[in-house]
Amino acid sequence: MVRFYHVTPFPGTSKVTGSGPCGETYDAEVTPSAAGSPPDHPDKAAPTARKKATPPKKAAVKKTPAVKAPAKVTAKETPAEKAIKAPKKVTGTVPPRPAATAPRATKAAQPAATATAPDSRVHDVVIVGGGPAGSSCAYWLAEAGWDVVVVEKKHFPRVKTCGDGLTPRAVRQLADMGLEPALAGSHKYSGLRAYGFGQSIEMQWPEHPNFPSYGYTITRHDLDGIVADHAVKAGATLLAGTEVIAPITDEAAGPSPALANLTGVTVKDKDSGQSRSINARYVVIADGANSRVGRMLGTERRRDLPLGMALRGYYTSDRHDDPFIESHLDIRDAEGNMVPGYGWIFPMGDGRINVGVGLLSTDKRWKGVNTSHLMDTFVDWAPKSWGMTPETCLGPPTGGKLPMGLSVGPRAGGNVLLAGDAAGTINPFNGEGIAYGYETGRLAAAALGHALTGGGTQSLRDYDRQLNDAYGAYYKVARAFVHLISNPQAMKVCVGLGMRSELLMSQLLRIMANLMRPDSAGPAEIGFRAMELVSRLLPDTAEVA
Repeated sequence: MVRFYHVTPFPGTSKVTGSGPCGETYDAEVTPSAAGSPPDHPDKAAPTARKKATPPKKAAVKKTPAVKAPAKVTAKETPAEKAIKAPKKVTGTVPPRPAATAPRATKAAQPAATATAPDSRVHDVVIVGGGPAGSSCAYWLAEAGWDVVVVEKKHFPRVKTCGDGLTPRAVRQLADMGLEPALAGSHKYSGLRAYGFGQSIEMQWPEHPNFPSYGYTITRHDLDGIVADHAVKAGATLLAGTEVIAPITDEAAGPSPALANLTGVTVKDKDSGQSRSINARYVVIADGANSRVGRMLGTERRRDLPLGMALRGYYTSDRHDDPFIESHLDIRDAEGNMVPGYGWIFPMGDGRINVGVGLLSTDKRWKGVNTSHLMDTFVDWAPKSWGMTPETCLGPPTGGKLPMGLSVGPRAGGNVLLAGDAAGTINPFNGEGIAYGYETGRLAAAALGHALTGGGTQSLRDYDRQLNDAYGAYYKVARAFVHLISNPQAMKVCVGLGMRSELLMSQLLRIMANLMRPDSAGPAEIGFRAMELVSRLLPDTAEVA
């Protein structure tokens, strides 16, 4: 079984084997091959090879912090940083285009002059959403030479509710895109401090052959613009401030058993109010947790799988450059009752800390919890050394839902793929979504690269299989785990025992952060295998109606 998190080599760390999208190792080769005419487009000639492209310059994007503070991270690379950067091997061919078609844009495109202006150009891929999944997918496709359009309803930079933490998995993906130098002004942290039942323990990120042993904190306000701009530099077209108002169904293709076949999307420029059509051979839905466009196409969240609800705010703090992010495992309501969730405090390194609470839909108590009140209670209860007071609060908290564990589907059908939060790929163990947005965006790009070079819609179906191979068993264990610890007594026993053993907690960190080693079978790897076997015997239901 292919597992992105365990036995699968990461792109760039070893030669990809197997046969295209059906290979038995993770295949993120998005390079178009000199294949014959795609079966979905028999009227088009076979693509012609192009010369290997010179990779665009990777310009660092300077972060503008809200509160000035001395930078703690320099741009100098450590040996570990150099080791995780994979060499770029993206050459390819450009699919044939009609002679009258304008050349691909290399900067943010402007809206059409009028709402009725004809646009007969057919792009290779249109991506709905410019967040982690959408921009990652756009970068890998554009770097390989494909004609990609990203439609993002906001202008960058824009505020996005998030915990703002980049784990080693996320750092690896950014490094592979050549973007780690752009994080040089961000706060670099070394591990996790866990609190539970009056005890605390500090754990460094574990050593791993494929991931760094550090993370960063950076606001999505800054991060998403960096990655989107990088995709544009690679050749993608970005339509910022533009909203998809409707998918365009391909009536000639007939009904699809899963998602519809589309010829593109209708978009509206939010500044001018003008609308037009964007035509494409394939469509990626990466518009986030609420996925309005996905729901237009009929996607649904499985209500028997867990859903998260999170709320976060910012405070000024003298501990803004703490070397650990902090997780609180036994948060309580105003009456002192434990609730199924967690709290966090992430130092931002710029004078601020990101503070939040998350709830899980794994216990009947979650529906009666007011998240705003829970946030207030957590702030009052958290260690006083963080200095969280009404005077240091930088504004009211904001929140949103967290679809987890591949809970949204269908994820592929017709000529459409879902990626990132729109596909419910958040990790139930820890609520992490950014890394899985980057990873699934890259997997989607690989599938589309194969589809555009002869694999057709079968490559999209293979994408759904790859998601299950990469995350399915891991997320099932995660769902069983969060269901177990939602029981207050089980939580008290598990956390109480774990907090007394640094070895046990460090191995649990490997599992929960999806950092198990592919080259050795230590306690974490053996423990996970046992958990996986047990999870097969348990019903896969976690949400209380």
